[in-house]
Amino acid sequence: LEQRQELYLEAGATAMLVFHFDGELAGTSAEDFVKVLLAEHLGVAGVVTGEDFTFGKGRTGNRSMLESLGREVGIECRTVAPVLDGGAPVSSSRIRDALREGNPQEAARLLTRPFAIRGVVEHGDKRGREIGYPTANLAIENYLRPRYGIYAVTGRLLATGQELLGAANLGTRPQFDPPKELLEPHFFDFDGDLYGQEIEVAFHHFLRPEAKFDNLEALVAQMDKDCADAKRLLTAHA
Repeated sequence: LEQRQELYLEAGATAMLVFHFDGELAGTSAEDFVKVLLAEHLGVAGVVTGEDFTFGKGRTGNRSMLESLGREVGIECRTVAPVLDGGAPVSSSRIRDALREGNPQEAARLLTRPFAIRGVVEHGDKRGREIGYPTANLAIENYLRPRYGIYAVTGRLLATGQELLGAANLGTRPQFDPPKELLEPHFFDFDGDLYGQEIEVAFHHFLRPEAKFDNLEALVAQMDKDCADAKRLLTAHA
């Protein structure tokens, strides 16, 4: 939600109102949504939607109904046509599919920015530090899960704006017990303390799926290669 707010502000918006989607809102009829919620409670003067916008209980309201009800209460309604790419609309489902398939570059192209997960760095079991690759552990929480695996990433410290390059494991860490879903970025040439800090990790390249190795030596050798690949890809596009 914070990320969306920042994007709205960057685009020139001065405020953002968020509806809590609970049982009461879900049960609001299409007519009450326009006449009571938008007109009476909020005093809305205009609404801009996509062509396939629906609203109200059971999604009974559509663009035509919004325009009709809006005229009755003085709300101007405008519709924005979809942005087409390759003959198909740029949609959230296309972006989600790209991420689930391990294609963050396609997702970034459609979003016009890399997909990123934001969170507060947690204390972990220090396994990465023990093998020479300390990581910043983030819970994924309510974010969409991209394909599990190893990624070339960038990190941003929200408090300072500092940008970092790194490689990250997203998944359940099959090498270690017990399994635990985490995003674990390792940042190159950084030895500061990130615990308790809020950071944002952006996904740039999928390197490989998660894997379990025969021993720690094999794991470290693969991590050496992963980091070298991530550095090469990230610096090539810097």
